[in-house]
Amino acid sequence: MVRQKERKDGLNLDMQAIYLARKGSPFMAFETREIPPPNPDAGEIQIKVEGFGLNFADVLARRGLYPDAPPMPCVLGYDVVGIVTETAPDVTQFKPGDRVTAMTHFGGYAEYAVAPALLSAAISDRMTAGEATALTVQYCTAYFAAAESVNLYPGDKVLIHAASGGVGTALVQFCKYKKCEIFATAGSDAKLEMLKKAGVDHAINYITEDFSEKIREISGGKGIQVIFDSIGGRTTRKGFQLLAPGGNLIIYGAASFSGKNIFGKMSNLLGFGFFHPLNIMASSKTITGINMLKIALSKPAAFKRCLDNVVKLYEEEIFKPMVGGIFPASEIGKAHDLLERRQTSGKITVMWK
Repeated sequence: MVRQKERKDGLNLDMQAIYLARKGSPFMAFETREIPPPNPDAGEIQIKVEGFGLNFADVLARRGLYPDAPPMPCVLGYDVVGIVTETAPDVTQFKPGDRVTAMTHFGGYAEYAVAPALLSAAISDRMTAGEATALTVQYCTAYFAAAESVNLYPGDKVLIHAASGGVGTALVQFCKYKKCEIFATAGSDAKLEMLKKAGVDHAINYITEDFSEKIREISGGKGIQVIFDSIGGRTTRKGFQLLAPGGNLIIYGAASFSGKNIFGKMSNLLGFGFFHPLNIMASSKTITGINMLKIALSKPAAFKRCLDNVVKLYEEEIFKPMVGGIFPASEIGKAHDLLERRQTSGKITVMWK
């Protein structure tokens, strides 16, 4: 990798950024380029990035399946952790030298990034980079889904799909904090054991068992109050049928689309089923979709509320982010590959040093 140039005064003249240059294989898609650091606009801070997080939306963008991604070549990345190096004149809550975790509107795969001050939070030195990036996207998504979109009460039956992933582990911790009865799915016995140790009441292997039949058996057909779905397709249709009256199906991902050809995608799309508003009303069920990038851009105060609360819950040791892997920037392809094949549990973070 080309090393960063420096001026005589020690300030960076250029920085490294990892570009998504082409769709397809994670080992062929990225290029490291040297470009000038971005300058903060009004309301923004510039951050010297320690590390950045990977999210499944990045995988979808690499596959050409994420409509919000900028045109290629582009720099992906939603979440960074690092040191504030510069602030816009109107920013008063941060100063150079502060350590922060922040959400970026892309541009996170770089040695320097800019982020809105409203989408940033000060953090202590004891918080690792992996924990910090997990809080910014995965835990904010979980908090928005479980605390802003619905109310959870002790004894509520909740179902969390892909519960060993970044958002899934956050949801498990929050639902346990709320004293819910937790049903959770994962794809291996090792992940099921991990979930049981985390406090899941009913861990189900979705590969070897039909999760909907298993839940009906355990619950006596009483239904689920809240379902958190990051899979999509038939999983969503089956989940809606599992809901009790007054239940809420919260969709925040569509991992089942990854790796499919056009016919597989069409089959998966049809697998969702068809939800007519009258059917939703008659059954007294709710479907909620969540895209945290949209929330952050359109309702920054709501995102800030989530971020501040998840940092607080971390300090209270209620939230304990699981770090699934730390990779050097030179291994961005390997990190993407493991995330796409669901070979990790918890947050994947890429470090510059």
